[in-house]
Amino acid sequence: MSEVAVKPLVTARARLRLARLVPYLLLQVLIVIACILVLRLLQPSDPDDFALSEFTQLEDGVTRPVTLPHFTNSRYSLADPPLYTGSFTFRTADAAAWSVFLPRFSNAVEVAVNDVVILDSRRDATANRPDRNTPEIAPIPSALLRDGANTITLRLFVWGPLKGFLDTVYVGPDESLRGAYETRTLLFVTLPVVFSAWQSILAVILAIMWLMRRHEPVYGVLALAMVLGVIQAFLPPPVPPAHPSRLAAVLLASAPIESALIVVFAVLFFGWRWPRYGTLLFAPGLAVFAVGLIAGQPLPRILFLLLGIPTVGICLLLMAGVTATAVVRRQDAASLTLGCAVTIVLTCWGHDMLSVFEILPNERTFVSRLSYSAMLVAIGAGLTWRFARALNQVDSFAGQLIARVREAEDRLKASFAREEERARAAALANERTRLMRDLHDGLGGQLVSIVALSERGADGAPIADAARAALKDLRLVIDSMDDIGGDLMLALGSWRERAAAQLRPHDIALDWHVTTPQGLPLHPELRPWHVIQIVRILDEAVTNAVKHAKARRITVTIETLGGAPQDQRGVISIADDGQGFALPIDGAGNGEATGASQTARGLRNMKSRACRCGATLELDSSPSGTSVRLQLPQRFPDSDAAEG
Repeated sequence: MSEVAVKPLVTARARLRLARLVPYLLLQVLIVIACILVLRLLQPSDPDDFALSEFTQLEDGVTRPVTLPHFTNSRYSLADPPLYTGSFTFRTADAAAWSVFLPRFSNAVEVAVNDVVILDSRRDATANRPDRNTPEIAPIPSALLRDGANTITLRLFVWGPLKGFLDTVYVGPDESLRGAYETRTLLFVTLPVVFSAWQSILAVILAIMWLMRRHEPVYGVLALAMVLGVIQAFLPPPVPPAHPSRLAAVLLASAPIESALIVVFAVLFFGWRWPRYGTLLFAPGLAVFAVGLIAGQPLPRILFLLLGIPTVGICLLLMAGVTATAVVRRQDAASLTLGCAVTIVLTCWGHDMLSVFEILPNERTFVSRLSYSAMLVAIGAGLTWRFARALNQVDSFAGQLIARVREAEDRLKASFAREEERARAAALANERTRLMRDLHDGLGGQLVSIVALSERGADGAPIADAARAALKDLRLVIDSMDDIGGDLMLALGSWRERAAAQLRPHDIALDWHVTTPQGLPLHPELRPWHVIQIVRILDEAVTNAVKHAKARRITVTIETLGGAPQDQRGVISIADDGQGFALPIDGAGNGEATGASQTARGLRNMKSRACRCGATLELDSSPSGTSVRLQLPQRFPDSDAAEG
């Protein structure tokens, strides 16, 4: 692409980004204005009718009148704290209980009425942190109150690095002050605890999500940031003159490290790579942590003021830049929502900085921690919602997949049913073909012989013999259709009855011997056409003995060879005591060399039938008799087209 063509493309892209950025910036300006108005308008309303603002301050040996709210000159005053002295009027006619209400102070305060201490905030670990707006209220025992003027003194303990601050003091009926105290407690004590509790729960959820999805570190980074926020919220700081513990260093370093982790989260959340130089963002927090472990107070707090607080501001500015870039590039709801939340926190942080540097007169209400926790909870809830939505999508996909699998199963079942029907039809066709062939080869030939004998005018005996043979063959075909369940002994039992009936007119005895208890092995693959081939072989052997051997006894022996079930083979032997015959020579063509072509053709048929069943046929004939030994296969073939 030429340079002339690239230039308009770049210009158009820049215009598009500018068109997205300008509305976004205007929206952020509106959010800043709205935040300022909210901070101004939603300040808790204190009972001004009972306000005490005129006090005399004793600090550094100098006494002067001051008006509350008031910032002290000293940043460190524990041995000789500033002393505020004032007065209020009490009437004995006022039956209601009175209290002293302190909406805001830094760092700790001791209150005395008529030289009797009624409140020491150092006993409350959560009331002395400079980053919180914890109110205090103390009932005044009625025994201390005098009719008329009463003295109230406040000692303000300051341990830096910020100057001490004392807000307006309120003295009056408890029922008039309690509402303002509870409102401030709800806003600046209860609500942060709730947000911190939510943070801890979301931290656990996000940690579990990260453990389940290690390839998405965004969950782990946010979980770690929330853990640091929870530590900062619930870890009580040491109250001087108590010696600061090592955990105080963790408390001071948690804020800048937490802010740096949030920047990492934003970069990873929008799918960008974290730059190597980005680790420098953690340097201030680690420095505060190291100094807190090594050096004593107040150096860690001073370093936190110089490094930690500016790092939080830098991280918020980086977050604002990251989210603005994401809005311009992605223009989605997630980046826009996160950008608006960052603007709110950044505005609250700016408000707090103005309070720290006393640019906002007579005010020190810190709200950035509260807004920051709210932002983290919103982010964590958003991520959890996104994760839950992804799970719902997975469940929906799984449901669709199950439905498709069921549809596929139904189609497969229908296909299997069709295939079974086709296989059944093919089996019926094969069985029909077999029956037609057996009827043609057996019964058909017998009927042709009967017709031929009738046409030649033969007497009744040959025709009767041919009819008996046809009936025998028909019975054989019918018996072969019975389902014997793979047990060839059932078919042999029927054949035994027919053979005995055939031999009885010729005065030939039939001996039946089964050498093994089970007879022949079971063959589940045995089919009717196997049975008919075996029975025809046995019939042929008996017929030959009757017609040609002049035998007086025929012995049938059934045995099973082999030990293991997989090696067992059944053997059927038929022996007669006749005169025997000369076996045909292999390869003699039609068997004319033996002079018994009919016998040779019968023997060939017997061997052919044995081969079709996979069996082995052995013949042995001598002047003392003939033996036919049929060794069955271990497994019968599936097709009757086997060649021997």
